[in-house]
Amino acid sequence: MSGISSTIPVRGDRRRTRIGLLGGSFNPIHEGHIQLACRALRQLALDQVWLLVSPGNPLKPVAGMAPQRQRLEQARRRVAPFGRRIIATDIESRMGTRYTVDTITQLRRRFPCARFVWLMGADGLAQMARWRRWRRIMQLVPVAILPRPGYNPAALRGLVARYMASARRPAREAPVLTRYGGCAWVFLPAPQNAISATEIRASGHRPA
Repeated sequence: MSGISSTIPVRGDRRRTRIGLLGGSFNPIHEGHIQLACRALRQLALDQVWLLVSPGNPLKPVAGMAPQRQRLEQARRRVAPFGRRIIATDIESRMGTRYTVDTITQLRRRFPCARFVWLMGADGLAQMARWRRWRRIMQLVPVAILPRPGYNPAALRGLVARYMASARRPAREAPVLTRYGGCAWVFLPAPQNAISATEIRASGHRPA
């Protein structure tokens, strides 16, 4: 597939960059995703954020899920003004991975010189205990969490946060988080956006 996604070679390379990984269905992409990516770029001192447009989230129903090509194209158009700073990619489907732990494992293997950090909202942290091999994910890469209305207390009291309590770093260490090989996470202070893809679909509005 031509376009921005092809700038990330599936075979990998030896780029020495700090990369934030934001996974999701992006069904559709919305302002909350963009705000999270932009804030991560600044607060974590990243070179790029990759939006990993999933071929299908195992924890989400198939009904109502737009085709991946459509979701990818919408995401590419939305992030186009950011150039190579924010890139929407279908590299998960090209690598043949479906679960986050496998995606991160493959990306580390194929881009051995890059420093990755996993990005997600507090809603993701709240349900992360349902993810396949979530403990291994926390060992593989540092994780940055951004607040989300209605989810923050549950996320910070949840199983994953409690299990990883000793690995939590203060927000002031966000710019150096990528130096950790894993077993480190930070909860970033940030303006909160309650918008969700579910609400957008329910309203019948989708990005052009």
